[in-house]
Amino acid sequence: MLYRPLGTSPLKVSALCLGTMTWGEQNTQRDAFAQIDRARDAGVNFIDCAEMYPVPPRGETYGATETIVGNYLRERGERDNWILASKIAGPSRDMHHIRGGLTRFNREHIHAALEASLQRLQTDYLDLYQLHWPDRNTNFFGKLGYQHDMEEQITPIEDTLEVLDALVRAGKVRHIGLSNETPWGVSRFLQLAEARGWPRIVSVQNPYNLLNRSYEVGMAEMSIREQVGLLAYSPLAFGTLTGKYLNGLWPEKARLTLFSRFSRYTNPQAQKACARYVQLARDHGIDPAQMALAFVTRQPFVTSNIIGATNMDQLSRNLSSINMGLTDKILESIEEIHRCQPNPAP
Repeated sequence: MLYRPLGTSPLKVSALCLGTMTWGEQNTQRDAFAQIDRARDAGVNFIDCAEMYPVPPRGETYGATETIVGNYLRERGERDNWILASKIAGPSRDMHHIRGGLTRFNREHIHAALEASLQRLQTDYLDLYQLHWPDRNTNFFGKLGYQHDMEEQITPIEDTLEVLDALVRAGKVRHIGLSNETPWGVSRFLQLAEARGWPRIVSVQNPYNLLNRSYEVGMAEMSIREQVGLLAYSPLAFGTLTGKYLNGLWPEKARLTLFSRFSRYTNPQAQKACARYVQLARDHGIDPAQMALAFVTRQPFVTSNIIGATNMDQLSRNLSSINMGLTDKILESIEEIHRCQPNPAP
């Protein structure tokens, strides 16, 4: 396993991070415990959760993922061996079960969210606490263009960062990070931290995969120059880059088969590009999923690649991607496909 600095913090995280968003929906607690054990044996020391998990978010399962992780930590007694991350949900009219659906990054909501997460995780601190998506109208979750809303009601970033500063000083949060952010948001958090002596963000968790390399435009330079590396989520584009959905296949119990709402990576252009990437891997005798993961992990702006799985075979193959090197020929072919079909699923 490789280990990399988490921003400017003293922490070093494994280059592969164990994602958890299927636990409590597609995976049982027993499944999750086995996955954590397997990841630990492979050298993974980083687990990423969120208060809204599992997905798809439902009131009936809200918080189940954190509860499972907390039960593991209590049973195994290994809290100090893990770098534990979680996230507070941002504003959403579709999730009324989370503090009425109109959550904000203000003192009331941040304190309520963090205390509930700590209780479910059965710990008194988080190593990394992240804002799951911005408390403002901007281009995330598949939107490339920005449309300004003069009437929007937002929590000022100053107010949010001041609350997070208090939590860091209280020892409930060691470090803070962003998610689904833009260059403007990252720069504003950094500017305020420097000016006010508040905590500096150490990471940004955004999507990044062969079908969506939009992070390279603007954000990659920010990550490298400001030492706020990417925690890459959806590195397999919801499993499409494994090739299992090609040619009209819908495997039983697979995420996109079970939940039709996840259509981000199944548009015709994405499917066409996906087929080319999968064929490229097969032409070189390597696993398509491992090739896709290795491409993400090798990027200089990536701190950790968040892998997830619904069974142990998937997890083992994903973990093995850390040992895969990509030849110049494969990398050149990847770039050729990307030039022909750039970012078909942003």
